[in-house]
Amino acid sequence: MSKKRPLILVTNDDGIQAKGIKSLVEVAEQFGDVVIVAPDSPQSGMGHAITVNNVLRLHDVPFNGHRAFMCSGTPVDCVKLANAEIIKGLPDLLLSGINHGENSSSNVLYSGTMSAAIEGAMSGVPSIGFSLLDFDPDADFTASKWAATEVIKRALTNDLPKNICLNVNIPQLDVEDIKGIRVCRQAKAYWNDSFDKRKDQFGAPYFWLKGEFNRDDWSEDSDIFALDNGYVSVVPTQFDLTAYHAISELNRWKF
Repeated sequence: MSKKRPLILVTNDDGIQAKGIKSLVEVAEQFGDVVIVAPDSPQSGMGHAITVNNVLRLHDVPFNGHRAFMCSGTPVDCVKLANAEIIKGLPDLLLSGINHGENSSSNVLYSGTMSAAIEGAMSGVPSIGFSLLDFDPDADFTASKWAATEVIKRALTNDLPKNICLNVNIPQLDVEDIKGIRVCRQAKAYWNDSFDKRKDQFGAPYFWLKGEFNRDDWSEDSDIFALDNGYVSVVPTQFDLTAYHAISELNRWKF
């Protein structure tokens, strides 16, 4: 009897029409049966948002012969709906991306791409988020497809630690120029936020978020260092945000 192919759920935050998700599906279909549930419009920067004050709509769409649905909600909504209404269970693997733009360092906290992967991990599903350091809608995903193939292959043949997902970032390089794949930690960096204040045609003020990425962490074991030096970065990521090292200190406050 032939071995059953794994069921792979694919989602993203750039929307179901994005080039990145099409590239990821092309990789995923080599490894298993693919189901796609993705937003009907771009949802970048949504983080782990869910829809609670509006209805959710789900429509099936053509996608190279695969079962595919576009959802009116966020990436996390897509994962929840996929499991509850489409799969009616859990997939064997969840893949999110390939994002147009990086999700290294603290960017992971804002990322819809990675929040979808984290949602999968919360359900006990091996999950991986992929991001390319190129915001161009027509970016070249050749190197990303190579990296995704290498990571997915290993994820399906090894046991991913429970409640852990992988945050994979790919530098904007040709395949032959990528030096390899490195397992890293998340770099300590953050955004110095600022806002561009403008006025609309009625003279009312509005604001456009901008900012500068502040990096003080130059250690060679971080994801940013790996990407700067031509490596694909793989960061094991968890959803438990407890600062365990601070518990004993807080206990000395004698509540």
